[in-house]
Amino acid sequence: MTDTEKKVIIPEQPRKTIGFFEKYLTIWVALGILAGIGIGHFIGDGIEVISSMEIARVNIPVAILIWLMIYPMMLQIDFSSIKKIGKKPRGVVWTVIINWLVKPFSMAFFAWIFFSKLYGAWIDPSLAGEYIAGAIILGAAPCTAMVFVWSYLSDGDPNYTLVQVSVNDLIILVAFVPIVGLLLGITDVAIPYDTLVYSVLIFVVVPLVAGVITQRILLKSKGVQWFKNVFLPKLKPVSIVALLVTLVLLFAFQGQNILNNPMIILLAAVPLIIQTYFIFFIAWYGGKKLKLNYAVCAPAAMIGASNFFELAVAVAIALFGLQSPAALVTVVGVLVEVPIMLSLVAFANKKKY
Repeated sequence: MTDTEKKVIIPEQPRKTIGFFEKYLTIWVALGILAGIGIGHFIGDGIEVISSMEIARVNIPVAILIWLMIYPMMLQIDFSSIKKIGKKPRGVVWTVIINWLVKPFSMAFFAWIFFSKLYGAWIDPSLAGEYIAGAIILGAAPCTAMVFVWSYLSDGDPNYTLVQVSVNDLIILVAFVPIVGLLLGITDVAIPYDTLVYSVLIFVVVPLVAGVITQRILLKSKGVQWFKNVFLPKLKPVSIVALLVTLVLLFAFQGQNILNNPMIILLAAVPLIIQTYFIFFIAWYGGKKLKLNYAVCAPAAMIGASNFFELAVAVAIALFGLQSPAALVTVVGVLVEVPIMLSLVAFANKKKY
């Protein structure tokens, strides 16, 4: 056999996998829903004491749980990476356009069509506004943590993904409140702006500042490798457990409403699913049109499609309460996100260019 006839054997690349907790998040959420409904059904009014523990309409036990969800992800943000925007600005600009000029408004539109028009036979018109509000809050909170997982699985550029996420986190500080306020105002939902501002301060600003301070201290004392390979992995289960406990509480309060109307979770899921695919494909094909390379385009589409559901859940609870339709919609967003995003990761990997 000549040299030219010899086959070149390319070593098989190890298959990328998602972490255990993230991979089965939908199952954990489903189990949390069932547990919550069961607790709510059997305990009933006994759980009401938790809902009364509030300051400025912010539920304290839930605030602590959600802070435990958000703080670990804020530790991953590196704002020094923003200096790199000037080298490849198009990917960041496209991400900002999708997340802040398209996504919140398309979500509001789909929510209005379904909850106000198509679901009239199943949803009380007096409650439709709150279901729309939950969808709007979810749509105005672009992903900040799970997108690192989606980027990794789709062979995105991890450093550029960090830049995109860091920019989004800064924009959330100034754009989330006015966009949510604008869209809720259009739907005639009463907005306690003080509570909305407090929510962003408590659930974004405080954990963000704490995360930056912690990150700097640990990087200086322990080094980058220890921080990334030891400290951050240990915190991942904390976020997931806090999320699941929050869901159990939410559905303990929502249990009776769901038992009375078991179709409500499916009804809420439909516009959220449509919105997710709609935004992804707008971002994906728009990015290709802009000639973004694959490793930048794929994460940009993933950021647009997925949500910062921890913030959305927190704000919905603060504005409308644990028993509100708005809070229920944001939790349904958590339920459907993982399987949808895994399907989009598969699409991206198949269409890699």
